[in-house]
Amino acid sequence: MRIFPGFGSWISKNTQQPLKAESKRSENVESKSVSEKDTNNNAPSNKKKKEYVYDEKEEMRQHILWYEEEKKHPWHNPPPKVKVTTKKGVYHMNLEVTIGAAPEMTFLWLTEPGGSSFFDEKNWRVLMENIKRKVLTEDGPRRVIKVEKAVVHDFFSLTTIRIPLHLIVEENEKDLTKEKVMFMKVFEGSFKVEPVYVDQERLCKKKLPKNQEEYKKCSGGQGKTASKLTINQYFEPYPPFNLPPLSWYIRGSTIKTSKNLLSALQNTSKIIRTAKLPEDYEEFRAKMNSGNKANSIFY
Repeated sequence: MRIFPGFGSWISKNTQQPLKAESKRSENVESKSVSEKDTNNNAPSNKKKKEYVYDEKEEMRQHILWYEEEKKHPWHNPPPKVKVTTKKGVYHMNLEVTIGAAPEMTFLWLTEPGGSSFFDEKNWRVLMENIKRKVLTEDGPRRVIKVEKAVVHDFFSLTTIRIPLHLIVEENEKDLTKEKVMFMKVFEGSFKVEPVYVDQERLCKKKLPKNQEEYKKCSGGQGKTASKLTINQYFEPYPPFNLPPLSWYIRGSTIKTSKNLLSALQNTSKIIRTAKLPEDYEEFRAKMNSGNKANSIFY
């Protein structure tokens, strides 16, 4: 599920299939959240929708490469970067984080409505819990689902409370998602997932790759691909929450919650990298390591 954190609110927008492995462009997804009063005022546009093909072999290959490399040279997660500016009462929060997993996997974690990829390893708790899920309409691959979740929030570091989240999720869609957002007059944003060729300098010495296909060729199919996740979030609280000191708290809470969730997403990638490979992945791994079948797998 596509998620943007806020104080008591999340933007949810979802595409069932992850990024196309061979795409030369990064995935850039937009969504907008409006108040309950304005929920039905913005009809989805009829723009032509892009189709993204999930490359299962590419996802498995990257998973195995990360698994094998983690034993030799563990990946260290860089901390998320956050920059916040304000213009006419509207906050603009830019977040960047690098995740030790392929874009296909990262996109899946962000868009999968039934999963929870936000685990707080330090306090051993799930930061977001799935409560209820109900299909409202279904038309082929497109489904509109009502989702109830809860996000953990540390209130002034004194106690932990669970804030309920009621979301409308559109699967396999690129239209805007509308929902009620607690305390927020404006709450909209976008995210994109871009590939990071972490082994390009080591394995592609003659020429740095411009896309995934070039990277596979110059690295001999042995280059790991990480993910760069960029989030641009705009929010403005309703009065009186837009006035100090309440606005200070909501601003700080939104930033802190966002950083915690991104760090939890990084922890999820670490858990996946170190977990034992499933049986079908072990079979695929044997084929990868077989010189006779390498060409049929990588290219």
